[in-house]
Amino acid sequence: MSIEGNQGVQATSRLVRYEDLIPCREAFVDCKLPGSETKVNYSIIGTGVAESGEQMVNITEPHGFALGVAAMPHGVTNNLHIHFTAEVFMIYRGEWLFRWGPEGRDGEIIGRAGDILSIPTWVFRGFTNIGPDDSWIFTLLGRDTSGGLIWHPDILASAAEHGLYLRRDHILVDTTTGAQKPSDDELVAPLTRDAIEALRRYSEEEMRARMVTEGELKWSHASFLDHQLPGHRSELAPVIGYGLSEDRNANAKIMNAHGFSVDWLRIDPGQQVGPFRIDAKQVLIVRQGALEVELGLGADSSRAVAEPWATFSAPGGCWRTLRSTGDVPLIVSLTTSGDSRPVIEWPAEIIAAARDAGTARDANGYLAPLALLPQTGE
Repeated sequence: MSIEGNQGVQATSRLVRYEDLIPCREAFVDCKLPGSETKVNYSIIGTGVAESGEQMVNITEPHGFALGVAAMPHGVTNNLHIHFTAEVFMIYRGEWLFRWGPEGRDGEIIGRAGDILSIPTWVFRGFTNIGPDDSWIFTLLGRDTSGGLIWHPDILASAAEHGLYLRRDHILVDTTTGAQKPSDDELVAPLTRDAIEALRRYSEEEMRARMVTEGELKWSHASFLDHQLPGHRSELAPVIGYGLSEDRNANAKIMNAHGFSVDWLRIDPGQQVGPFRIDAKQVLIVRQGALEVELGLGADSSRAVAEPWATFSAPGGCWRTLRSTGDVPLIVSLTTSGDSRPVIEWPAEIIAAARDAGTARDANGYLAPLALLPQTGE
């Protein structure tokens, strides 16, 4: 594995706390439509598909995907639109109703805290907060440049009645603030009825296969090489893609390419994973407990503590140790860039300690009893 050095990275510079988030109330063309006028959006990593030139971004560094937040009071709706790249909803609080199809009538799914839903590309989708006002969804979008949105023609027409127009470069123009209405050839052209009818349709059964609820998670306590070592107890539940698991029997429910993978990680208080490192960039979002991330090794390492709803961006090629420092088990999502399976690099002392405990990795990088492996192996 070829990985660059890891010294000099300050952990606190990679942390975005809840109080660091910067809201945007006019991020999209439907922001003044009745029933949608109080929604709030945040861009944590990358601009994603935000249409406002005023959208603030916490981390502009490319990660291969974008991360944002949809926060809406009870009863508020995000209207029908299409994405060109993957869109994944990670529900951290509340209860949400998702609908899809040309008129939003092909099916509905309710998602709750701990659930993750991946809606396919080129499908109209919308969602409504049917839970409390402080419901919260993190949204992952595939690729650094996701190409903007296609809004349902009815949404574009309604937005125009409120003085809002969307240019072909996916920039929002609000004429109620004195801006000039773009010419017709500058505006996004609404989809024709024939184009809408040609879109792929999804049944409720098909869409349900793209949701992993909290109750469906399959936790493995043997996901990492260090799992048998004192103080290194953890569990991993794959959700999307190959993820980080070194357990050959652990497979995600959703396996089509997204440009990233998603795992849930659970660590008991006082326990840790690592140190380890991978080539890919990785984003950790705390749902429960307290996460201490240590970047680097030895005297040059640095630490940051992330609490619920905080986001931490771990750079590629950097040693990291993940510790549970709260009073309750740490639950954190891991989003790792790329569709290929990351290969974890462990320090020599962890490899040796695992061998002493009777465990090593086979030629495919999965854990196996040392006694069953050729002595030429790791």
